[in-house]
Amino acid sequence: MSHLSELTDEELARRVQDGNARMFGVLVERYADKLSRYGRKFLFKEDDVEDLVQDVFIKAYVNIRGFDPSRRFSPWIYRIAHNEFINAMRKRGREPVSFIDLDTLLPHPAAKEATDAGAQRQDMRRLLDRALDRIGPKYREPLVLFYFEDLDYREIADVLRIPVSTVGVRLNRGRALLKRLVPPDSL
Repeated sequence: MSHLSELTDEELARRVQDGNARMFGVLVERYADKLSRYGRKFLFKEDDVEDLVQDVFIKAYVNIRGFDPSRRFSPWIYRIAHNEFINAMRKRGREPVSFIDLDTLLPHPAAKEATDAGAQRQDMRRLLDRALDRIGPKYREPLVLFYFEDLDYREIADVLRIPVSTVGVRLNRGRALLKRLVPPDSL
């Protein structure tokens, strides 16, 4: 089993596509905790996050043939999780999901930003933990994907189905909102 740990997610997915269902179990092991953490950050420790994560894995397995192994696996499975979590929110009617996205229509000129340094990243994680429940999903989700799930701008764009520039806009606006909600000197 140790050789399995050396395989990339994409190699494992290719083997599942070729009929080796056991390899999907390795992917589940790799992503179960990550997707559960993502779900709890996105849905705020809802009781049914684990059930939703299981639904994500079922959909991923059923649709594995649609995965392109020349691309990264993580944005693909996070996209499935995103859809499941949004659907759960809609069913509960707790948070509206906007159909008009002003961030896409009117991008902020500062959307192109270099990757944050490690110290700044840690500060943002602390801010997020303190104020995540006060930020709407439009800004919360890209912040969680960037700071907790370590996805880059392009991967976040793939997950959320938005332009890369919009990812930058949402991260910038989300950071500014966090800093207003929890001033850094209160950490």
